[in-house]
Amino acid sequence: MTFLRPTLLTLACLLASPGFADDLPSLGDASSAVVSPEQEHQLGRAWLALLRSQVEQLNDPQLKDYVETSVYKLVETSQVNDRRLEFILINSPQLNAFAAPGGIVGVNGGLFLNAQTEGEYASVMAHELAHLSQRHFARGVEAQQRMQVPMMAALLTGIVIAAAGGGDAGIAAIAGTQAAAIQEQRRFSRQNEQEADRIGIQNLEKAGYDPRSMPTMFERLMRQYRFDARPPEFLLTHPVTESRIADTRNRAEQAKPGGTEDSMRYQLIRARVQLIYEETPGLGAKRFRAQLDENPKNDVARYGLAIAQIKGGQLNEARENLAPLLAKSPNEIIYNLAQVDLDITSNKLADAQSRVDRMLTQYPGNYPLNQVRVDLLLKQNRPADAEKALETLLKTRPDDPDVWYMVAETRGLSGNIIGLHQARAEYFALVGDYRQAIQQLDFAKRRAGTNFPLSSRIDARQRELMEQERMVKDMMG
Repeated sequence: MTFLRPTLLTLACLLASPGFADDLPSLGDASSAVVSPEQEHQLGRAWLALLRSQVEQLNDPQLKDYVETSVYKLVETSQVNDRRLEFILINSPQLNAFAAPGGIVGVNGGLFLNAQTEGEYASVMAHELAHLSQRHFARGVEAQQRMQVPMMAALLTGIVIAAAGGGDAGIAAIAGTQAAAIQEQRRFSRQNEQEADRIGIQNLEKAGYDPRSMPTMFERLMRQYRFDARPPEFLLTHPVTESRIADTRNRAEQAKPGGTEDSMRYQLIRARVQLIYEETPGLGAKRFRAQLDENPKNDVARYGLAIAQIKGGQLNEARENLAPLLAKSPNEIIYNLAQVDLDITSNKLADAQSRVDRMLTQYPGNYPLNQVRVDLLLKQNRPADAEKALETLLKTRPDDPDVWYMVAETRGLSGNIIGLHQARAEYFALVGDYRQAIQQLDFAKRRAGTNFPLSSRIDARQRELMEQERMVKDMMG
């Protein structure tokens, strides 16, 4: 597993950009004839599996849940027609976010480090969703004399290699695909970005955010990275210029005053991300304690300090800091999850179970709550119950490799060995390792023996994965 290097990760949908800045594509536009939405969907899933196999990811359920719910809130008022989105959270402190063909949305941890308010974060995501809604990738393909799907796939393959640290090899793969096309794509990039800015600002306002957050974010990034020899990837693919800032400021100022600028939830999630990138929990605790000394009413700092103390083993101090937060907001999921984490760490499993049960009556579909329920059941040596809870979770997260990984582990603990191999197969397929996935189903078939209905189901799934592997190989050239 390699760390993401700041290279070409903003994808072909940002590289490819036709000059249709003022006209939105219709369902019958020329780009749909070249690359259908379903082709984009299939290509996007294949690309995502490839990327998952190459980069380290953030698997914090609370962070995943925040990104997913916040993006879907923006999607509800956007022009994105195909709302089958898939997300990847990349463990990198570099500032970046991207949207790939077929509804793939990616976020680096570094976005939370740089976006100081929820409005700023939302402005970046609204911009990326605009690239999706305008089908910039497909329209770019159409602008290049109807390039075929394998050619598009070759572009994406090169970008994956570069993103995963392949450096020159990845760039060479892209250049070798069609050097002249790259030159043509760059020519249109300014118009592409202007269109995404314009539509992103409109969507921010529709979703209830203050669209002024977009130029504010751009202004601060330009000041922050003005003299950097190697700016973040996001600024390499989305150059921030004085004219771009002025244009977004003018558009945003036409909106009615008001709209959400920030939220407590965003700041709490941001504190979690900040702790991920602290060298030690002690350094994180020191920083949050300084903020709390400056303002004793700073609940975000108190929460961040409590989480750092749990990580650092200062459990009594963490309990003291969580108590006033829970007294003020007894039903806040984030505070309750922190208390559950503390109780599990303190081996107070009954207290943790009682709190999780109470919260689930209020928020039965909450992903982080259901995930911690599984963790608790495993801590209490109840793998069969954990397996049932995971089956429920899979109904809402069937394409989440983290969930399938946990399903495999849990089935192994409960003695369901055939199920373990089936779950491992799904996990490996989602991370692009079809050889391992097919092999796991071979193991499952051997175990199934004379259980012909089960063997038939496993065999059918194996054929599906073989077909997926063949399709990916065809698409990726």
